[in-house]
Amino acid sequence: MPRRGLGLQTFVTRARNPQEIDGAFDTILQKRAGGVLVASDPMFLGQRNRLAALSMKHALPIVAWTREFAEAGVLLSYGTSIQWMYHEAGNYVGRILKGAKPSDLPVMQPTKFDLVINLRSARTMGLAVPQSLLVRADEVIR
Repeated sequence: MPRRGLGLQTFVTRARNPQEIDGAFDTILQKRAGGVLVASDPMFLGQRNRLAALSMKHALPIVAWTREFAEAGVLLSYGTSIQWMYHEAGNYVGRILKGAKPSDLPVMQPTKFDLVINLRSARTMGLAVPQSLLVRADEVIR
């Protein structure tokens, strides 16, 4: 649905498994999307190198949910650390193995989110990243 102030339109394309990624990307290209936001799904995390390669091949910027995507070559990531998530999951498992009831454990919410910009990818795609965004980034991959 269009957003009136910016004149932009969004659409959802699904890929439920790695075999559907190429078809989803074809749909994205057919619709002439200006960019892609990758959902926070572990399947996509495992396919981050492939997504980065598709992004570079078609000069289509991708924004994703954790730094590992930017490290793989997508334009930008904003989210919490996978290492933090695994660390906290390990703490939960340890507490449960020591006798804690899962229903008694608190729900953990991340408090730190990292903005990582892959400037090499931006240059390859011919994109200029504003200095005001670069100075706000937690990490810039040059």
